[in-house]
Amino acid sequence: MAKQELYEKSPIRAFDEVSNGGLKAGELGLVTAKKGLGKTSVLVQFGMDTLLNGKQLVHVSFDQHSENVISWYDGIFSEIAKKKTISNAQEVKEQILKNRTILNFNQDNFNLEKVVNTLNALKAGGIAVAGVVIDNVDFSKVKESDVQVVAAYAKATKSKVWMSATVTSDKLEDSAPKAILPYFSAVLHLSSKASVTQLSILKMGKNTDLSTNLKLDSKSLLITTK
Repeated sequence: MAKQELYEKSPIRAFDEVSNGGLKAGELGLVTAKKGLGKTSVLVQFGMDTLLNGKQLVHVSFDQHSENVISWYDGIFSEIAKKKTISNAQEVKEQILKNRTILNFNQDNFNLEKVVNTLNALKAGGIAVAGVVIDNVDFSKVKESDVQVVAAYAKATKSKVWMSATVTSDKLEDSAPKAILPYFSAVLHLSSKASVTQLSILKMGKNTDLSTNLKLDSKSLLITTK
């Protein structure tokens, strides 16, 4: 019951409300922003949502050590738990984090196709992954065929796959290379305006530039509409 209550309090519910249910199983999503604006926080919130839903998650990082990734999840869980008084929050945390696998790779020698090979190995070992987040992808090192493999994996396993990338533009067409962008069903962008970090939905399915009031809370870094 406590886990369900936390799932209902997840900041992703605010995102779902303005995005017609958010990313669907079997689809790819992308979060972009300038460096340091909160891409990892957003990815971790999507990852935590998968865990609170009682499903298996794989978090792939190309630029952070496992200890840093663990700290992000600890912090995000604590902030979500503050929204609901739960006596056994630590027990719930330990229970859901058993379903999390963290992988660290160097993109110079480990491409997205190899990431998918690792995910398939986990599947063969009995881990039914429902959510994947891949943090800080450098698209200058990505081929269209790499993204095709990820898209095929997501579709075959009905997994939700979120990636993040550092970009300087807030335009949809600049979010990823032209050949790669169509593979993403959702594209979100973080931007700093008047001391507020806004979360824009540049693409969701067939719709573009959805009107939202989503932002990141300045203290908790949780997605919010307040």
